[in-house]
Amino acid sequence: MSFEAAVHAQAIEIDRLSLEMCAAAGSGHPTTAMSIGHLVTVLMFHTMRWSPDFPDYPTSDRLVLSAGHGVPAVYAAAAILGMKVGRNPSSRRKLTEADLTNLRAWQSELDGHPNPMEGFPFFDAATGSLGQGLSVAAGLGIAARLNGSDRRVFCIIGDGESREGQVAEALDFIVDHKLTNVLPIFNCNEYGQAGRVSEQQSASKLAAKLEAFGFEVLSIDGHSPSQIKAAFDKFSARATSTDAAPFAVVARTIKGWGAPSVQGGGWHGKPAQNEALRKALGELDERRIELTSSLASSDQFTIQPPTGARNPEPAPGEMPTLSQTMRALDMESKLASGRMATRRAYGLALRALGQVNSEVVVLDADVSNSTFAETFARSQELAERFVECKIAEQNMISVAAGLAAGGKIPFCSSFGKFVTRAYDQIEMAMNSGANIKIVGSHVGITLAADGPSQMALPDVAWFRSLARVKDHRGNPGCYVLQPSDAYAAYALTGVMADYEGMCYMRTMRVDTEFLYSDEQVFNLGGFEVLSEGRDVALLAAGYMVHEGNRVVELLDKAGISATLVDMYSIPFDEEKLLDLISQNNGYAISLEDNYGGSLGSAVADALTASGDAFTLEQMYVRRIPKSARTTAEMLAMCGLTAEDVVKKVMQLLQVA
Repeated sequence: MSFEAAVHAQAIEIDRLSLEMCAAAGSGHPTTAMSIGHLVTVLMFHTMRWSPDFPDYPTSDRLVLSAGHGVPAVYAAAAILGMKVGRNPSSRRKLTEADLTNLRAWQSELDGHPNPMEGFPFFDAATGSLGQGLSVAAGLGIAARLNGSDRRVFCIIGDGESREGQVAEALDFIVDHKLTNVLPIFNCNEYGQAGRVSEQQSASKLAAKLEAFGFEVLSIDGHSPSQIKAAFDKFSARATSTDAAPFAVVARTIKGWGAPSVQGGGWHGKPAQNEALRKALGELDERRIELTSSLASSDQFTIQPPTGARNPEPAPGEMPTLSQTMRALDMESKLASGRMATRRAYGLALRALGQVNSEVVVLDADVSNSTFAETFARSQELAERFVECKIAEQNMISVAAGLAAGGKIPFCSSFGKFVTRAYDQIEMAMNSGANIKIVGSHVGITLAADGPSQMALPDVAWFRSLARVKDHRGNPGCYVLQPSDAYAAYALTGVMADYEGMCYMRTMRVDTEFLYSDEQVFNLGGFEVLSEGRDVALLAAGYMVHEGNRVVELLDKAGISATLVDMYSIPFDEEKLLDLISQNNGYAISLEDNYGGSLGSAVADALTASGDAFTLEQMYVRRIPKSARTTAEMLAMCGLTAEDVVKKVMQLLQVA
């Protein structure tokens, strides 16, 4: 068999289809696809162990296309191979070359950038926001290791894309965790969108950087079938090694390979059409004649099937209660004190969860002794499932997306403030349908002494925007959870693990009094009425529930009957809440210790949509805070003390 000629023939066909599908769509990135045509051919037709009939088989090798705009090459290969596509696994059909003309169409499975949730299950995560794919690949590699699987993970990264800091985070992570089953492939075609890439992203500089990171690097001609095969064979032979250094490939390629008329600058994201398309296709035909003359009719590829089947994990057991967990860990005195920080309860819940659910994996970004994720890591039986990501929150979230694609239930912990660095990665994980759980500690102004650089303040508003979107399963894109005490934090951690979808939970540094018990049931979308009144409804979240208790007492002395509601979930049951506010003469005040656009805005939207007459006052942080010695000082600084709330209630009722 003439391997060289066979690869060239298939790559040229992929390039032709890439040009034609982008022309039909009127948009796309055919020249980037043409630069990876040979790499994709060797991967999908030869090196990878996978099945076109079962593209998401749990033990098959995986390809993460971090440079997602090059996806036409993968779509073309999938059509040639008749890969099965479709949003519903039970009714998938074989992709055909005719389907490629629907690239980027509304009802098509072929999205503009990779997205498994739109019906193309060959991919594990949505990519296209550059710099994230290698982290996803690393997460898949960790999951394979935990599953005892020999699956290999390939990731194609653009040279211009490699300037993204997250790529460096991922490279560090791969070396830290000795992920020899993950292969970064840098596609060095020398062009970005606006022009040539920086010399700092040249093939030679990238190779030197990778060696400095600790990789063994092989630089190849990315259009030489024999060099590509040799590189992939070398990686595959050592993918299960525990002693070898991680391996990386730097592939020198040409953007628009095979068609000189569409090479160079000015063709990024621009499909060739009409005469330009005919000329480019003609040039490809000339290359076909030149490079495939030795191809025999009997020459064909044989795709290796996935190796074995993944053994099903045992069904999760029942999670013990908070009291049971604390007693088992000799924390009787802490339990008897009646006070505990929600961050510590979260750590205890992780440990309890890990012991009854083998799919739970915990990630942290060098603050596990503050988030209390260390409670999980310090258990000898669970330590293997703790993943230290160091100070690299963006990488952590994308690694979690890869772990979720590998069948795990990842919990990501960091300060809520630092989680904001990964907003893009979180949104891309949501787009991917990733079953990840994010927990931000040290939230709100109650952190006090550390000041605003450590406080999560706009996080609720941002995550709430995701909560208003329906995900691919028809559920909120993300549930936002704000437990007010240890029992709530512990229980909600378990609820998150049981739910398939994204959740964000906020935990506090400060110790708070117990408000609940082991018997209390918490549900996504729920809230809890702590005291019933008739004059005004106080809608509080997190620490402000405790301040709300003080408000109720002060108002009671003034002869005002207030209802206090623990609004621990966004979204919430709007109809039930409206009934509750109606029972309080239509008056409500929202209480939160973060910036606006958050809980109060969610309540306002519900009231507005009802069309009924309600009066709402929103109390939240309206200034940039600074350090203070105590929580009480912070509340006073921001006008959120119980006395401030009482004053607002008096004004509200007086106006009424």
